[in-house]
Amino acid sequence: MGEPRWLDEREAQVWKMYRDLRRDLQSAQDRQLLRDSGLSGADYALLVPLSEAPDGLMRSRDLGLEVGWERSRLSHQVIRMEKRGLVTREACADDARGAMVRLTTAGRAAIEGAAPQHVETVRRCFFDPLTSQEVDTLGILMGKMLDTLSHERD
Repeated sequence: MGEPRWLDEREAQVWKMYRDLRRDLQSAQDRQLLRDSGLSGADYALLVPLSEAPDGLMRSRDLGLEVGWERSRLSHQVIRMEKRGLVTREACADDARGAMVRLTTAGRAAIEGAAPQHVETVRRCFFDPLTSQEVDTLGILMGKMLDTLSHERD
């Protein structure tokens, strides 16, 4: 494996800035969601793909893949959301071992009520500080990193 390729001072500083940005941006989004809609970041993370799915219905396994969560975390979060009437769980018609998660009317109302303030927070904290050209550059850079990470999973 050889000698570690240590970060130089510039790289270490950029890496720290990225970690701080990721933490602070997530914190700002979570505070805004809770304050304005009573939803947690985890609630919102699941409500988005469910609201975009046909009939608000997704196989549990696919929902977990969409948000990048382990089965246990997904299961616990779905149970919490089910108790609050945001989703329901159903048996999978195609596979007796599979489970489906369905967005309820209350869940759809919650995501539709939360989305405008949430997107405003994303715009204010993430996009507004950047020029249009910087947004394009950031998109290219993130695309390169995501491509590298997709090969790491293989």
